[in-house]
Amino acid sequence: MLLGTWNLENLYRPGGEFGPSDKASYEAKLASLAATISALEPGLLGIQEVGDPDALDDLTSLLSGTWHTALSQHADGRGIRVGFLSRHPLDVRSDTSTLAPLLRPVQSDDNGDPAPTMGRGALVVQIHPEQGPELQAAVCHLKSKLLSYPGKRFAPRDEDERARYGSYALFRRAAEATTMRALADGLIDGKGKQRAVVVLGDMNDEAGAATTQILHGPPGSEIGTTGFEREDNGDHWRLWNIAPLIPGDRRYSRIHSGRRELIDHILISHRLLKDVESAGTGIIGAADPPPLPSVDESPTERRDARGSDHAPVWVRLRT
Repeated sequence: MLLGTWNLENLYRPGGEFGPSDKASYEAKLASLAATISALEPGLLGIQEVGDPDALDDLTSLLSGTWHTALSQHADGRGIRVGFLSRHPLDVRSDTSTLAPLLRPVQSDDNGDPAPTMGRGALVVQIHPEQGPELQAAVCHLKSKLLSYPGKRFAPRDEDERARYGSYALFRRAAEATTMRALADGLIDGKGKQRAVVVLGDMNDEAGAATTQILHGPPGSEIGTTGFEREDNGDHWRLWNIAPLIPGDRRYSRIHSGRRELIDHILISHRLLKDVESAGTGIIGAADPPPLPSVDESPTERRDARGSDHAPVWVRLRT
C-alpha cells in the first residue's frame, strides 16, 4: 500500500477571495491534481489546504474507482483545513485543534491575544485494509515559515518586525509540533512495535529542524544513523521520518526562492519499518525529479496556477 501526503495549494472553487479567478483556471487545477493522484494510486493520502469541501468533492469526482474522504472541521482564517483521501473506508478517531496539555497559549502577533489553539486542526483516522495491519494516521499542517504581517501584508515594515514575526511563527510551529507528538503518544501508547501509526503532513520545515525533530519522540536510532540497526526501549514510542529513504535528487517537496526544501514529511511507528519498500516525491517512476515552481513571499500570485506548488511525498509499504 502507498501512503502519501500532499499540500494541494489553495483548493477552492472559483470566485472567492482565495480561489481561482475563473472556471477555466479551476478546471485546469483540478485536472492536474487528479492526474497526479491517479498516477500515485495511494491507499491513503493526507491532504492540506482544502479551502472548500465542495472543491474536494469536485476533485474526487475526477478519480476512477471508489474513494473515501474525511476533513477536519478546524480551518484557519482563510478556511483551509487538512483531510484524507482513501481507497479504504475511514473511521474518524479525533479532530482537534486544542494544544497539548500543559502548553500555554503562544504569542502570535504584536498586539493580539496569545493563540490558544493550533492554526489548523489535526485529524486522526483509522483504516482497515484488506491486507496489512490496521492503521492509525494523523495529518497536520503546521504554521508556515512564509510570514504574513498585519494588514494582509507579505512584506515587513522593517527588519525588527520581520524578526518578531519570524519568532511568532516559530513559537506556534513548535507548539503545534508538540501537540502532534502528544497526539502520537496517545495513538502509540507504548506499543510502537505492535501498532501501525503514521503522522504525516506539511510540517513547514525540513527534516533536521528542531520543530520536525520534536515529532520523533525518543532521540537516536533515526534512519541512516549508526544506532538504527540496534533496537532499544525508545522503539516502543519512536516515530521514524522516511525522508532519508528518498533518493537525494528527489528529496524536496517545495522550491522556495530557488532553493529545494523537503518540508512535507511522513513518520511511521516501529511496526511499519520492516514493511517499507521505497519512498519518494512526485510521481512514481518519473524519469525526472518533480517539476515545481519556485515560490516566494507572495503566495497570492499563484491564484490561477495549475496543480500545486508542493510535490506529494510518499512511502510504499509491503502488504
